Formats: sequence, structure tokens, C-alpha cells
Amino acid sequence: MMRVVFPASPGRAARAGAGLALLAALGGCGGSSVTPLTFDLAALPGQPRAGGTARSLVVSEPVGLQPMEADRIIVRERGGSLSFLGGGQWADRLPRLIQTRIIQSLENSGRLRSVSRPGDKVPSEYQLVSEIREFDIDSGSGEAVVDLSAKLIAEGSGRVVNARVFTARVPVPKVDPQTAATGLDAALSQVLGDLVRWVNAGR
Repeated sequence: MMRVVFPASPGRAARAGAGLALLAALGGCGGSSVTPLTFDLAALPGQPRAGGTARSLVVSEPVGLQPMEADRIIVRERGGSLSFLGGGQWADRLPRLIQTRIIQSLENSGRLRSVSRPGDKVPSEYQLVSEIREFDIDSGSGEAVVDLSAKLIAEGSGRVVNARVFTARVPVPKVDPQTAATGLDAALSQVLGDLVRWVNAGR
């Protein structure tokens, strides 16, 4: 496994755990080079409608440190440095993939009038902005870690209505692409569940 190491980032001790679902792997197709396995993250499944809030929400693409902006699976080494796990990649850039799964999970909850992206130009009452603080395999603890901070902002006034940090940790028995992707998918699932309940409970 080839790893590209990044310097350790100070002050990023928060941990998050949420469940994601591993999608599919793409095999090599001719030639001598090995094609990395490609993994997806799952949205929460649809749920029966139970009294919608009649609110509209726009979901911005999460921000994160430079390594989080790529489509690679990240490993946090014992010394705190970050590296890319060879042989595996996400189906899209991580921030865009997480944004899509947040939107789909909120839509599937059936509680909001509309959920959109900023570029959709759909009128909304609130904006959800978030930061990927951690989305990696902690090699020291043997866990998949997801840490996402989120803010609900009132459109027009720009007032922060509510803010929260969502974290989850899921044990992984080993560090390889499929095990890592499965663990991170499971951790994200937990975070998405907490995030959707938080958004739907807001006023």
C-alpha cells in the first residue's frame, strides 16, 4: 500500500462516528496497473412522514482541510500525520459526496418542505453549513472516525440559529480499503442519523 503522508494537524482531537454503507468496487480492466477499488457512502433510508416542519433548507458543501478535499481514504497515523490509503478511493470528492448524502438523508426523512444545494437557486429559510473535522481511520485506536461540525443559519439575517458537533467512532479489525470504507460508512450513518434528528427538531 502506497501512502502519501501529510504533516500532523494540531488541535484536531474531536472524534466522530457514523454509519456509512459500502457500495461497490471497480476492478482493473486490462493493462498491468491496478485500478483502485471505488467505494460509496450511503444516505439514510426513507422513513414514513410524521408531521413535516414545512421548512425549506439549503445544504452547502462541507469544507475541510486539504487532504479531506480529495477522493482518497485517509489514515491517521499514531504520530498524528495523515496518509492516503492505497488501493481505494471514494466515488466522488469527499465533501461533495457527504453533501449529497446529507441532502438525500434529509429528503428521505420526509420532514422538510424542500432540501436543495446553493446552486439550485431554490428559496430557503435556512442554510446548513458544515466542516469535516475528521473522516479517517485512526490506526492507533483501530477505529473509523467521523467528526462533523454543523451550523443552521437563518437566510437573510445570517444569524446562527443552532450549532452542534457530531462525532462517531466505529471499530475496524484491520486497515485495508474495504474494511476502512465499511467502517467509515457505518460511522457516517450514525452521524447522519443524529444530524437529521437535530435539523428536524429545530425551530
